[in-house]
Amino acid sequence: MRRGAPQDQELVGPGAPGRGSRGAPPPSGPVVPVLVFPPDLVFRADQRSGPRQLLTLYNPTGAALRFRVLCTAPDKYTVFDAEGYVKPHSCIDIVIRHVAPTASHYDVQDRFRIELFEEGAEGRVLGRKDITSVLRAPAYPLELQGQPDSTPQLATSSFLLFLLTGIVSVAFLLLPLQDELGSQLPQILHVSLGQKLVAAYILGLLTMVFIRT
Repeated sequence: MRRGAPQDQELVGPGAPGRGSRGAPPPSGPVVPVLVFPPDLVFRADQRSGPRQLLTLYNPTGAALRFRVLCTAPDKYTVFDAEGYVKPHSCIDIVIRHVAPTASHYDVQDRFRIELFEEGAEGRVLGRKDITSVLRAPAYPLELQGQPDSTPQLATSSFLLFLLTGIVSVAFLLLPLQDELGSQLPQILHVSLGQKLVAAYILGLLTMVFIRT
């Protein structure tokens, strides 16, 4: 891999070696924004559960969309649910694990691409987004990593606060939109698309906190 030039590398889908997307035509027709969090991936070689990150993909449209995750270095990563569907006005969490946390890969920038398609096997590309990925060296010397971690766990009050915030965020994602017809809920319980995006963003943050603790 040529460091500093990920744009010249071929994107390959995990589990399908050789199927690249170099030179793929841009989306035609209406373009759907690809809403993902975080905007880039930073892996830590000294992460206790192994270098991994959670990527949250949100579908802001009223139709189910098919997604696919591609990577410039598929041998270095394991992507759980690299292909699938996102329900309308819903989000899905994609777990990405770095399986080669060696010193030669520290600070080497890779690239992931998330593509959205119309529902169906032959659906056209509606949108795509590239995000960068990098593996950082351990924050402490290797000889100190075997010692017990003295970092205190989340206090009970903080845990309950995070849990309550997560429940409220999920509730916002389940509520109907303001212009949605046929809902039996009162109009005061209808939310805007912006409120749903904020709820999805907060839910992604909370999920990352729980994974890292």
